[in-house]
Amino acid sequence: MYKTPDGKEVFVVDAHTHLWDGSVENQANKYGKGFIECFYAYHKMGPADTIWGLEEFEKYGVDRMMEDLFVKGYDDIAILQPTYLTDFYKAGFNTTDQNSVIKKRYPDRFILNGSWDPRDGDKGLDELRRLKGEYGITGVKLYTAEWKGASHGWKLTSPESYRFLEECRKLGIVNLHIHKGPTIYPLNKDAFDVGDIDEPASEFTDLRFIVEHAGIPRIEDFCFIAAQDTNVYAGLAVVMALINLRPRYFAELMAHMLFWLGPDRLLFGSDYAIWEPKWIIDKFMAFEMPDDLKAEFNVDLSPEVKEKILGLNAARLYELDMAAHAGKIKGDTFAQRQVAHVMP
Repeated sequence: MYKTPDGKEVFVVDAHTHLWDGSVENQANKYGKGFIECFYAYHKMGPADTIWGLEEFEKYGVDRMMEDLFVKGYDDIAILQPTYLTDFYKAGFNTTDQNSVIKKRYPDRFILNGSWDPRDGDKGLDELRRLKGEYGITGVKLYTAEWKGASHGWKLTSPESYRFLEECRKLGIVNLHIHKGPTIYPLNKDAFDVGDIDEPASEFTDLRFIVEHAGIPRIEDFCFIAAQDTNVYAGLAVVMALINLRPRYFAELMAHMLFWLGPDRLLFGSDYAIWEPKWIIDKFMAFEMPDDLKAEFNVDLSPEVKEKILGLNAARLYELDMAAHAGKIKGDTFAQRQVAHVMP
């Protein structure tokens, strides 16, 4: 929970977190090594006093994650977004089954999401049904640039993808988080293009297409698609981290999204463990939209808008009763330690 200077409590849903294993022991090849090192380069966009050593960054573990999210940070609940990458990592980078371990251990602190890949065909559909049956998932993370053998990506507009979208509809898996942001070595930049969002979003109006990283650097394409398709949302992981080194660019991105999408379709995400939520939230809550952008776009980052972005919007999509949930976690060890650590 984030507490404002005037004492108001702001419920925080961190909609983009991971518990990964990018260690040398798990790297299957040079691409696994290059992928985590590219993540680490992004990590260095954070403030100097938040930079980890590479070895810890590669594999940080449950205890570090719980401390950073729920004690040092302000998260009330975090969404675990899997990224399989089984061509790069022997046991996968972070799979749904792996993430389920921490979810079972701390059920009130996490939402567990699944994943699917249309290239897996009938076996993939069976696996999606298993994830729904075993874990009750209502969301998935989709990685259209993931390598699978000779294939270096896929599109949401493919007939194979439509089979999985139909299955999501049947199963009640309504929140689709789709990575459409900056490229990561060795993945193909074009496979992250936002162009394949438009058609399925128009077709599957009962599903929510949460475009992670807001499609940057393709912000105008993304905004025009989202303006047309009101079931398209912006996941702000990576965008939020730009507030440190590129505050003007961050303001411009937010102005575009507030103008075209409005404040109700923007979701906070720290992208942990690339960055920790505490410094992002601190800077975000202190940030003021430049006057010229407020005048040009007729938008503002008011306290009410920030509260929506930090938690209200994601809570609505995942049908969280925030008051009830706050009551559940109020007495746990992380909430007690957070009060002492963050809000003395």
